[in-house]
Amino acid sequence: MSFGVSRKETQQPAPPSTGQNGNLVAVLPSMATAHRLRLNPNTEHKPESYEDLQLEFSPLLFSSLERYLPPPMLSLPRDSKLHYMRDIILRYSPDGERTRVQRHREYRQKIISNYQPLHRELYTMHASNFFVPSFLKAINENKEEGFRSIMAEPTPGVFTFEMFKPRFCELLLSEVENFEKWVHETKFRIMRPNTMNKFGAVLDDFGLETMLDKLMEDFIRPISKVFYSDVGGSTLDSHHGFVVEYGIDRDVELGFHVDDSEVTLNFCLGEQFSGGDLFFRGVRCDKHVNSETQSDEILDYSHVPGRAVLHCGRHRHGARATTSGHRFNLLLWCRSSVFRELRKCQKDFSSWCGECQRERKERQRVSIAATKQELLKRGGKPGT
Repeated sequence: MSFGVSRKETQQPAPPSTGQNGNLVAVLPSMATAHRLRLNPNTEHKPESYEDLQLEFSPLLFSSLERYLPPPMLSLPRDSKLHYMRDIILRYSPDGERTRVQRHREYRQKIISNYQPLHRELYTMHASNFFVPSFLKAINENKEEGFRSIMAEPTPGVFTFEMFKPRFCELLLSEVENFEKWVHETKFRIMRPNTMNKFGAVLDDFGLETMLDKLMEDFIRPISKVFYSDVGGSTLDSHHGFVVEYGIDRDVELGFHVDDSEVTLNFCLGEQFSGGDLFFRGVRCDKHVNSETQSDEILDYSHVPGRAVLHCGRHRHGARATTSGHRFNLLLWCRSSVFRELRKCQKDFSSWCGECQRERKERQRVSIAATKQELLKRGGKPGT
């Protein structure tokens, strides 16, 4: 999909539009239609913040897309840029998807209008109250060596580290319990986190979206820029945040799958449990998602309360049965609209897909062998 505009479209003058504040916003035809988006982001440009606006898409999506605007547009007022970017997104967003987004927004607003939060301090990011000092120090330094100093990497691309303070975990579990109680008392039908989990709650749906946006933008994206740049880690612009619960009378296990994310944060909130180990089996693109696992890709990981796991969303994994007690986990699926768009045009993913890498090496091996054979036939010496 190209965001370019055809010549026929450029001949039509752009009508004035109504901005978010109700004022008319004039989008200059020569800029809004005659210029294409940049192929690569302007890393030196500092995007506007769109968090104070009620938009049908994530504010971070607009901030991320702004870096790709044509240079003449970067100095325009925010409303002009917003209208241009919104027009692009809507133009290439299917009608069914727009309807789904609008219905979900209405559903979420209905919950937020009626649900009374129990711990309001959770709804705003308070870094010093949320995170352990070692994690905050590494984020503030924002260097690879600092991140690695607090992390273990049991297999390439899977990182584990201490992250949230116990008090944060207690408050979040209490808030989720309060929300579930409200759901039960009001008989409100809620959406569960995904098609695989029948228990748990979507945190974005009852008001924690802004806090989780800050968590992704300020604390996960800096790490992802370093370790997951090949899979969109530097352009994360939206998320799906939820808590899941495992136990004998809850979801027991989770089948083999990949996440709908570019980068996944999986944090064990507690409480007392046994079993529930994660198993990882290699990173794959869509074409190779069901391919054989190699011996060096096998990792079994036991959850530790208070400890986070960070991995690529395309890293195949699952969870074994929780055999006793209850295990609660906070999941943050971090997504990049830019990476997803670029992925549609690619055929080779050997920079991150394990099977693509093996196929590429095999092609190189066959090519080298054929070259050597040809040289031998000609009476020459095979190259080294």
